[in-house]
Amino acid sequence: MSRSVRYSSSPLLASKTPVWRSKFIVAAIALGFVGLAARAAHIQIFGNEFFQRQGEVRFVRTLELPASRGRILDRNGLILASSIPAESIWAIPEDVVISPAQLAELARLLDMPAAVLDARLSNEDRTFVWLKRQVDESIAKQISQLKIKGLYQRKEYKRQYPDGEATAHVVGFANVENMGQEGMELTFNKELSGRAGSRRVIKDRLGRVIEDVREQVPPVDGKDLQLSIDSKVQFFAYQKLRETVLAHKAKAGSVVVLDAVTGEVLALANYPSYVPDERKNLSGEQLRNRALTDTFEPGSTMKPITVAMALEAGRVTPQTIIETGPGRFNIGGFTISDTHNYGTLTVEGVIQKSSNVGALKIAQKMTPNEMWDTYTALGYGQKPQIQFPGAVTGRVRPWKSWRPVEQATMAYGYGLSASLFQMAHSYTAFAHDGRIIPLTMLKSVEPAVGVRVFSPENAHAVRRMLQMAAAPGGTGQLAQTVGYSVGGKSGTAHKQVGKGYASNKYRSWFTGMAPIETPRIIVAVMIDEPSNGQYFGGVVAAPVFSETVQQTLRMMGLPPDVAVKPRIVTSAVEESF
Repeated sequence: MSRSVRYSSSPLLASKTPVWRSKFIVAAIALGFVGLAARAAHIQIFGNEFFQRQGEVRFVRTLELPASRGRILDRNGLILASSIPAESIWAIPEDVVISPAQLAELARLLDMPAAVLDARLSNEDRTFVWLKRQVDESIAKQISQLKIKGLYQRKEYKRQYPDGEATAHVVGFANVENMGQEGMELTFNKELSGRAGSRRVIKDRLGRVIEDVREQVPPVDGKDLQLSIDSKVQFFAYQKLRETVLAHKAKAGSVVVLDAVTGEVLALANYPSYVPDERKNLSGEQLRNRALTDTFEPGSTMKPITVAMALEAGRVTPQTIIETGPGRFNIGGFTISDTHNYGTLTVEGVIQKSSNVGALKIAQKMTPNEMWDTYTALGYGQKPQIQFPGAVTGRVRPWKSWRPVEQATMAYGYGLSASLFQMAHSYTAFAHDGRIIPLTMLKSVEPAVGVRVFSPENAHAVRRMLQMAAAPGGTGQLAQTVGYSVGGKSGTAHKQVGKGYASNKYRSWFTGMAPIETPRIIVAVMIDEPSNGQYFGGVVAAPVFSETVQQTLRMMGLPPDVAVKPRIVTSAVEESF
């Protein structure tokens, strides 16, 4: 039996409630709903930009789609540098779950100490950490098979250099970010790099892609770059240079090979070198492109230029008699000597015998201003106009400050400095009938247009003198090449140490061209500090010139211009320096 409610007996129920209170409660509830509705409308419709931005910060990511870096090719289309896909390994430390056995195996695959790897994976304050960039495909597959939670891989591109140390100083290298750091990789970085694409995605907290937010922007791959370098000539020149440096226990060496018609650089080799793919523990000695970055006093290789400027000024002819006896000459308190007393020589004989006394007496027939103008016209004391980083200017002091003894020593290559590249470039004026031509590191098929420095007749006369210097009786007999006529000048210079010269440290040079009547190539060689008993340029550097010329002309398909017969070498003639 239910009991009825007796309102009269309950003081709470019997009291009268004001009407406004109930209306107030209902109004408050209604107002709350209106506020919530307004807030929802603001979030969803009117003021949603802020919240979308905050959501994107937390979950939306822009993924870079890397562009493949352009290839670097030699003049024949052979690959000197290319990019291949490579995986980079990264992790989210707070999400990593790894056993001791997995840690040990991962450390082995990444070739890093287990303690270092464990420290990286244990740093839970970081939400991203690289473990190793650009690992080989086989390594990436083995890492993937470990199935370690919190470990991820990202596709990138890795640079490969098939010719290794032979072309290292020409091609250079790019870093893990695919940015050029040395050589042509640096010079043409913008063209080779291309443009990366992008992909806008939503990721969850584990870094997994949930969906794409907008249309992808595809990457634009870099452009290929074709060099003037002939990889076969480069490889041979490098190998011969390396053998010579090691055989003579030298400090270093360089070779430059130029096309005398087009101005193309066919080879530019240095030793010591390095492997661009493996750059651990590299030193400046290995990285330095000595042919372009190091300057030296070139010694007797400057004598043909001294003679050429005197011929051009009309002060001498090839048959002008120069008295060099008794083999020494006093000027300004200094004594300049030859290695032998050559007595009376013609101008041609001064070059053939490499007489210092003869060269200075020829220089005395000119003014310092005339000599300085010719040096400048040939590119000395100026930065080479070549598409390559680090090329240096060398040094030729203003002519107004020259003392008589300095004018005399410049005649045979002391008191000014130049790189091997500048020396080779200046000889294009002899090879190109008196015009110095611009040089290029890029492939070119058109003959170069040069600037006249000497007349064709005088350039031809100097070529004849260079041929005599490389023939029996000259200082560069070992430069003779089977099947091809050659001409060139050796040089041996004491190395400067402090304010003086070392008595037992030398640089050996040889610069020349072939075939001598219509030169097709110019080859310049420098050996730094040969220390195995021989140091004259005609003995140390000339053989490198000889073999490089022979192989290069054969590779170019140039027919021999002289009958093939045994090379005749008379007793070695020591050059003055």
